[in-house]
Amino acid sequence: MATPLRRATATGVLFGAVAIYVAMVGLLSVLHTRWIVVDCISLGQVALLAIAIGAGLVAARSHPGLAGVGAAMLAGMAAGATLAALVVVMAVVDLRGTFIALSPQLLALLTFNGTLARGVAVLLGAGAALAGSAALLARLPRLPRRFVVAGATAVLAAGAFTELIQVILQAHPQLDTLREHFYGSDGLTGQGAAWAACLGATASALGTFVLAHMPAHAAAPHGMRRWAPAASLLLLLTVLPLIAGSYIDHVLMVMALYILMGIGLNLEVGLAGLLDLGFVAFFAVGAYTTALLTGDNTQALAALSFWAAMPIAVLMSVMVGVLFGIPVLGMRGDYLAVATMGLGEIVRIVVVSDFASPLFGGAQGLVQVPRPALAGRPLDSPLQLYYLTFVAALIATYVAWRLEKSRLGRAWMAVRDDEDVAESLGVDLMRVKLLAYGLGAAFAGLAGSLFATMVSSVYPSSFQLAISVNVLALILVGGIGSLAGIVIGAAALVGLPELLREFGEYRYLLYGTALIVMMRLRPEGLWPSGIGRPGHRRVQA
Repeated sequence: MATPLRRATATGVLFGAVAIYVAMVGLLSVLHTRWIVVDCISLGQVALLAIAIGAGLVAARSHPGLAGVGAAMLAGMAAGATLAALVVVMAVVDLRGTFIALSPQLLALLTFNGTLARGVAVLLGAGAALAGSAALLARLPRLPRRFVVAGATAVLAAGAFTELIQVILQAHPQLDTLREHFYGSDGLTGQGAAWAACLGATASALGTFVLAHMPAHAAAPHGMRRWAPAASLLLLLTVLPLIAGSYIDHVLMVMALYILMGIGLNLEVGLAGLLDLGFVAFFAVGAYTTALLTGDNTQALAALSFWAAMPIAVLMSVMVGVLFGIPVLGMRGDYLAVATMGLGEIVRIVVVSDFASPLFGGAQGLVQVPRPALAGRPLDSPLQLYYLTFVAALIATYVAWRLEKSRLGRAWMAVRDDEDVAESLGVDLMRVKLLAYGLGAAFAGLAGSLFATMVSSVYPSSFQLAISVNVLALILVGGIGSLAGIVIGAAALVGLPELLREFGEYRYLLYGTALIVMMRLRPEGLWPSGIGRPGHRRVQA
């Protein structure tokens, strides 16, 4: 049986091994290129701090009082020692022939630009100190702990998104003085970091004050306390594009498309329990239908407006969704996932085949798809297209919410929980499943129709299996069955990587890490559904 000391040491070694892996694949070096506070601390150094802090928090979790602080310090020292072992090996043996990321620059980062002995000592001492401090912070009263965490988070966010915030500030010349005060060339200034920490702590204090003085009726489960975060998120998505600039508008537009697809897949996976890895096929059907009915090209079948073609595209996606559902009605679990993935690949292969190329354009795709027009004026700016997609996502969210509360939604959840019991209670499995596939495909078809007009072209390469995986991942991270969780998942897995494009080559590494962490630590997602699921913590209504 493992003793507490052994458990703490093993925890530290595990976190140290994670740090070694991050260093060996090159992610740590890439993170080090972005300053949080100029000439003070980089994002790579923050990652090292996070390793020690994480080891301390995990180790202290099972120990009360000061014993937890001691366990945390031991875990932090073990994590530092594990990373120090890599430093010693790098100093003695040249490993770049096998691991090209283990460069002299990385060695300088891990030794803090000092000697080998100094670097090892700092790793051990800093690891223990940071882990112990994190354990002490976790044991502080809630109010001061929130202030510290809010201030640190504000500094990290303001530094990590330096380019984004500077683009927003540069769009408003009257804010040049503020920008120069807060930011240097590559990150926050020291004064900017101090102000960001103060602003974060102040915002936390205001939020705490408002919640503490909220009337009793507003604090009810269905009152303001429950809907305030969702309302704040909605307000942010409405106002931010007006001040953020065209690039951010484009990123938000892509997010809105994924939210639409996430809402559709959530009907299948989150409510009906039907794992669908061929979901991208419905997205493709909506895009190709719109391109064929509105495009100015040789393959065009008609010259309809977007508003006339879009309902047809949605209807075609529904029909394909029902047709896809028929062959897999009797399948469950992994077999269902593999079967739907195969059906999705069939659509992609048909589109690029020589047989269908006269209609779909083959690998060359369909081009010259016109932008939608409203009152005779084309919607051609990223801001206008974003608001079009945003309104579509709002309508889709309302429809999905009503479906969830309907008799059909309750039937879906019964099938998800136990098909045999649901059937014994009179649920028509064939009807319920086909409706899930068809209605889920409708949202994907709407997203595909919008996508075709946004990019003014449709290519088979835009409809890879990775799209289905991305949509499923954002549902898992945000919260299966949660509509608000879809927005959070899209922001975390779609919007965030777009804003940090220099780390794009590590996107799937970060995807996998996020999914593993979520499944281990928070399987219900970042914004859980209010409806309990088997194997997950039930959220109180």
